[in-house]
Amino acid sequence: MNPILFDAPPFFDGQLFFRLKLIFVLVLSFAISFKVTAQTEDKKFTAKQAVYLEVGGNAGRYALNYGRIFHQKGKLKLNASAGFSMFHHRLNAKTTWLPVVPVEISAFYGKSNHHLELGMGGTSYLTRSLGFDSETFQTIDKVVFDAAIPLRIGYRYQKPEGGFFFRVGYTPFLAIPIKPRKYWAFQPVFAGLSLGLSY
Repeated sequence: MNPILFDAPPFFDGQLFFRLKLIFVLVLSFAISFKVTAQTEDKKFTAKQAVYLEVGGNAGRYALNYGRIFHQKGKLKLNASAGFSMFHHRLNAKTTWLPVVPVEISAFYGKSNHHLELGMGGTSYLTRSLGFDSETFQTIDKVVFDAAIPLRIGYRYQKPEGGFFFRVGYTPFLAIPIKPRKYWAFQPVFAGLSLGLSY
């Protein structure tokens, strides 16, 4: 009586990707127009904390996040962040809200307000899986744990003294082989947009 499990629909929404792709291209075009190389002085960040909403990115759809700069030297700053989100899953006319927790360590490099950001994290989440018992011919609806490793390369706008915070990035991810999936899966096309306040 060993059920055969099938993957539930991925928590990374396909329609959202296309919207994020358009936003990413527009924002990146705008960001490149800044004269990043014209900045001449390194400023020490006094506003080391940030609270922001990320759409797409590490959590897949959205997440409320808290981040803190824990190291800075010259143009390099290291940041740690954690977030929380709830996603709904609809299966067999039942809607279930399941948690998603993204964490990330990122490094951003640049002078003053404009930075190149590189990062890597872990996103753990619960999802639903539909299985089929071949002996009883019944479907089995399960909530299962899953995880992914998101990567990030992008642009980050953050003033050293605090205020408006903005970032946009290319965020591919690796899905970790956890039951019911028994293989690594790479998702190369994904992006994220974050807006918030640093203080």
